[in-house]
Amino acid sequence: MKKEDVKLEAAQELVNVEDVVNTKQEAAPPPPPKPPIPIEAPSEDVLEDIAIGETELDVNEQVTSAPPPPPKEEAKEEEEEAVFFVAVEEQPEPIGGIEAIQKRIIYPEIAKRAGVQGRVYIKAFVDENGNVVKAEVIKGIGAGCDEAAVKAVTETKFKPGRQRGKPVKVQVSIPVVFKLQ
Repeated sequence: MKKEDVKLEAAQELVNVEDVVNTKQEAAPPPPPKPPIPIEAPSEDVLEDIAIGETELDVNEQVTSAPPPPPKEEAKEEEEEAVFFVAVEEQPEPIGGIEAIQKRIIYPEIAKRAGVQGRVYIKAFVDENGNVVKAEVIKGIGAGCDEAAVKAVTETKFKPGRQRGKPVKVQVSIPVVFKLQ
């Protein structure tokens, strides 16, 4: 058998392809919840009638007028809360730098045993003379390190902060590093 070459000829058909626009089916929003039905609560608190006293005014009555007693003055605190600057032209600096604070730190024994390391941030209130009036922990690491950092900062003498050339009270935040060797 011999293979024959078969040629089929047919007219070409033109097919128009149209782009189909994607449509989105939106689900209808759920219906709003039904409003709650108010239920009358039993009220045991019944207001009783109030008796109003006599309201007539005798115009001819003699009244002795005495001045009102003077208001009692409570003992005012002599020391009002001092205002500490937050931002000044010259910030206070520890005399001897941060190293002076680091040298004063006594690493707590419990923190050494537990391997506690990190930074304690202290807010120090420095007066015009460079003394730390008050110190607070902003962020601590615990294990006695916070108290040791406050003690070290309080014992450190500072070069006072200056505003317009004058020494002023300033609050400063100081990072104290606790690191085991």
